[in-house]
Amino acid sequence: MTPAWTLISAFAGALLVLLLPARFAGWARLIALAASIIGAVAAAAACLTKLQHPDAAVWSFDREWIHDLGIRFHLAANGLSLTLLLLTGLVAIAGVLFSWNITLRPRAFFAFFMTIIGGVYGVFLSRDAFLLFLFYETVILPKYMLIAVWGSTNREYGAMKLTLYSIGSSALILIGLVVAYAAAGGTSFDLDYLASFKYAPSLQSWAFPILFLGFAVLAGIWPFHTWAPTGHVAAPTAASMLLAGVVMKLGAYGALCVAMPIFPQGFVEWRLVIAGLAVVGIIYGALTALTQKDLKFVIGYSSVSHMGFILLGMATATHWGLRGAMLQMISHGIVAGLLFGIAGRVVYERTHTRDLTELQAFDLWRTLPGAAIAFTLATAASMGLPGFSGFVAEIFVGIGVWQSDPWLILPVAVGIIVTGAFSLRAMHRAFFPVRKPTAEAATMLPPLTWPEISAIALLITFSAAIGLYPMPWVTLIDDGLRSPLFHSILSLP
Repeated sequence: MTPAWTLISAFAGALLVLLLPARFAGWARLIALAASIIGAVAAAAACLTKLQHPDAAVWSFDREWIHDLGIRFHLAANGLSLTLLLLTGLVAIAGVLFSWNITLRPRAFFAFFMTIIGGVYGVFLSRDAFLLFLFYETVILPKYMLIAVWGSTNREYGAMKLTLYSIGSSALILIGLVVAYAAAGGTSFDLDYLASFKYAPSLQSWAFPILFLGFAVLAGIWPFHTWAPTGHVAAPTAASMLLAGVVMKLGAYGALCVAMPIFPQGFVEWRLVIAGLAVVGIIYGALTALTQKDLKFVIGYSSVSHMGFILLGMATATHWGLRGAMLQMISHGIVAGLLFGIAGRVVYERTHTRDLTELQAFDLWRTLPGAAIAFTLATAASMGLPGFSGFVAEIFVGIGVWQSDPWLILPVAVGIIVTGAFSLRAMHRAFFPVRKPTAEAATMLPPLTWPEISAIALLITFSAAIGLYPMPWVTLIDDGLRSPLFHSILSLP
């Protein structure tokens, strides 16, 4: 199976769900699950093939599209793309399973869900900047609809805020890409061609921050991060998982694989600014999460903090730093998806509250032990404890920071410490509260369902697998970092 099946399965699944007769609306989740599994299997097969045959030619599909503008329908998959395709497939499967109980307009819900997945696959596969932008834009409307129709707390506000930020950032991206295209002769949008063109340093100094910021807004860079916690909290469970798990990675991927390679001298000029904003995001997100009372807000601000590690890894411009940034993308995608799934589906659907104080009355470690165990493991992964993916990612980023800007290690360490504090606080108050001996025993809650157990097991397994044996992922990432896109940034052995 080629990586093209990821794209085909997602959009075909969305179309099939829409074409379902009303009386078969319940089949929508089965079709979405099947399409998600096909996409994940195709991505996994492509990863395994690349690992077994590292010198084989990169899969590519390249056809002329709009001749006069030099736009081509060019898809390809290197090691970086393959790891993110697999991440998207895993989050898609888990998102469908955590949405197994959707009864309100299930056909529309899963059609929008699969359209987002298809757009994400398209961004990760695109080798033409115009095509990448088109797939990037495909995600905006479905995001709004999922939150505005199926969301909860301040859903219309959260959906509109996310959409306005997305549109604003897209405008910056379009400006940056048009500038790069025009300055390079106006003959091609091919990413390798744009990255190989020698732009004037004076142009790069102002064009880079425009293009980078356009992508970085979706990656949750401080101080343009405020859409993220609001959107996460307002979104239904599956949408929260997609936003944190893969949509934020679109911004990080674009910053790393589009903005930095096209304007490398501009990146060098702005590198320390990016690093500073990343460190502020790490500490600010962690400190804000420490003060939150809503469990989803805790996870939402923790995402801002963890995305800061990704941006910091990029800003180091070192092999170790970029490795760590990619691993953190994958790790955060898995762990954040898991945390939002447990908080939004498992806990909220049974208790109808996310308030940490109110949750204490439910005594969840006794009344819902499966969720308590799962959340404890997810918390360990989020904190970056050994044995989970976050540990490897943060170690790699730390090495990269030490090689490039050792003076940043201390504030990063502070962020890691605060991360442990807010993680343990949320877990303790929500699942392991101290109850008075005279308190009335809490009523047992419905146990975890098989779809919930399957989704939790899938995500925990992959986080632990990366933490215990990261070599396959590192090998794929190194393959991607050796592509021509990064020749101007890195010199790999």
